Amino acid sequence: MLYDIYQAQTDLLLPFRAAARTAQASLGWVNGEPGHALLRRWTATLELTDRFRLTHERPPFGISEVVSGNQTVEVVEKPTLQTPFGTLLHFEKQMETRGPRVLIVAPLSGHFATLLRNTVQTMLQDHDVYITDWMNARDIPLSAGEFHFADYIDHVIQFLEHMGPGSHVLAVCQPCVQVLAATALMAADKHPCQPLTMTLMGGPIDVRLSPTTVNALAFDHPIEWFERNLIAHVPWRYPGAGRRVYPGFVQLNAFMQMNMERHVEAHRKLHGHLARHEIDEANKIRDFYDEYFAVLDLAAEFYLETVSMVFQDALLAKGELTHRGKPVDPSRIRRTALLTVEGERDDVCALGQTAAAHDLCTSLRPYLKKHHMQTGVGHYGLFSGKRWEKQIYPIVRNLILTMEH
Repeated sequence: MLYDIYQAQTDLLLPFRAAARTAQASLGWVNGEPGHALLRRWTATLELTDRFRLTHERPPFGISEVVSGNQTVEVVEKPTLQTPFGTLLHFEKQMETRGPRVLIVAPLSGHFATLLRNTVQTMLQDHDVYITDWMNARDIPLSAGEFHFADYIDHVIQFLEHMGPGSHVLAVCQPCVQVLAATALMAADKHPCQPLTMTLMGGPIDVRLSPTTVNALAFDHPIEWFERNLIAHVPWRYPGAGRRVYPGFVQLNAFMQMNMERHVEAHRKLHGHLARHEIDEANKIRDFYDEYFAVLDLAAEFYLETVSMVFQDALLAKGELTHRGKPVDPSRIRRTALLTVEGERDDVCALGQTAAAHDLCTSLRPYLKKHHMQTGVGHYGLFSGKRWEKQIYPIVRNLILTMEH
């Protein structure tokens, strides 16, 4: 019913958005005319009306070239391994020496992997980059089966195996738990493809430390509440018809409620830039929200298990997590260097929650463990923007370089 109501509302708004788009196109000639300020404000309002929508398709990464080794080289996206639930996507630089292989593990939490576009583009300067490109659950037929917490861990291991020995892994936000678990399992098995370095950025390793608003929701409700109120069935018009999902639009609403004033102010600024024909400034806001409003549905079983195992019971932090009957013991990690990164103003994963990984990896020697707290950034600033590019990335790069030699 939840998804059906959302879909009905979306369908009802289609004529209004189409009318706004048509009117905007007919008034497009006024944008460059200084004498038509009132009409420009009207066209700005029409554009915001048209933009009042969500999309459910992955935007393009759009990374066609990168400056690497003092030269601009072409980048070609190549799917190298595919399952019904995700693709190992390779950003292949058209050069002989591409740098150390790095797997970027994207969160499966309501947005597509393209949210990490800036992360990928920055890492490509010095590395051979792969990413977990997760599928939208509403597009996955029921015949593909279910996708559980354990399947996410299996995908990380499978992707690292495909990349081969000597790879590195970087996890952003939610998958820090699964990546630490996968690395621990590979270490216990003395797997030849266990990563040389593991970078965990803003992830909920131990949510008992400095709980945030996100954590409070999980603490305050039993898992039955989440299943009853937040899980829906995919409507019959989509390939995944009948699949139980946690809809991306529900997750987006939760994210936006945390910082609603900031989003309202951003759209007020967008209207002003459009009305004044300040295209460059407007495009920066447009681009962000084009990405932010592209939402992805999660398989219900994965979402509910994540809430229960990570946010309610903190199984990994308490040493109680198992994977297909095997204990997950981070103390088995001995060869993989660990870097944790946290943001001073992170309201999703607060200070201490990611650094908790150091207390779990007790067998790592001190020189293989490093923590960085980035001042002045919130959650998204950890992996996108100037501080990521200029202050955080050099630390990640140096750790990888150190372990390569």
